[in-house]
Amino acid sequence: MKKHLIMEIYDFLKHKGIVSTEADFSIDWLGQCESYLRGLRFKQTEPTLGVVAICASRLQQASQFIRQSPAHAHVADQFLALSQRCQEIVNADAAELELV
Repeated sequence: MKKHLIMEIYDFLKHKGIVSTEADFSIDWLGQCESYLRGLRFKQTEPTLGVVAICASRLQQASQFIRQSPAHAHVADQFLALSQRCQEIVNADAAELELV
């Protein structure tokens, strides 16, 4: 489920022209090395909880920045919705681990 959301976010950002490669996304949005997303796909592994949290934070920051332009409020809402979905995963996993 985490990987599916991360891939959805990558596709969204690529469609919007914000990232052009998996390497850009891995570095700028996940805070990882350039091969991180490629590794997730080929190794059939899930992203770490920390990666999902970093992505949530960066999406939220982008939403706040985009919202400064009223003409782009709908795009800011999309960023915020993706951020909230990431945060829900983080919270659910933390509750499972009894960290919340």
